[in-house]
Amino acid sequence: MLKFVIQKDCAEMRINMDKYINAPISDEDARSLKSGDYVYITGTIYTARDAAHKRMAEALSAGQPLPIDMKNNIIYYMGPSPAREGRPIGSAGPTTASRMDKYAPDLLDLGLKGMIGKGKRSKAVIDAIVRNGAVYFAAVGGAGALLSKCIEKSEIVCRIWERKFLCKAKTAVMMDARVLQTGQRQMTRCRKH
Repeated sequence: MLKFVIQKDCAEMRINMDKYINAPISDEDARSLKSGDYVYITGTIYTARDAAHKRMAEALSAGQPLPIDMKNNIIYYMGPSPAREGRPIGSAGPTTASRMDKYAPDLLDLGLKGMIGKGKRSKAVIDAIVRNGAVYFAAVGGAGALLSKCIEKSEIVCRIWERKFLCKAKTAVMMDARVLQTGQRQMTRCRKH
């Protein structure tokens, strides 16, 4: 067993790590984030899992437009669950980001500025993040019920893709997450703000 006392200046350092940004995320906000920051996101965030990413890749290959403009937007890797009475969405926990790794570089090259998920990313995704000045927000699994309380509205963006979970969520504050900009692996904590 280990006992330790945290110095006051270390607790104050935590305050300087809190960042508040709006989605869609500006290039300036993306550049200002550092690994270890706790980021609070307010605004519209899109959700999509692997099936929706596959359909987006197929649409791009066929020369078709995507249902949303990727420019400066954030995609949360989450499959929404049915909403309980009086709530806009059910549990809103992250899914494993590596499932989207084969699709993410193309979306980043189209202007996607942020991704929220759990777990590590491939070298190709990390390279695309760096190349495009984007951000990967690492979220902790198991906090879906807590995160859902931060979502104030959700709507289907594209009816054809409804079962593929491409929707947008209007958030008051989405989550508290650590930031990955250059490939460092980080532990993450979430809390309701």
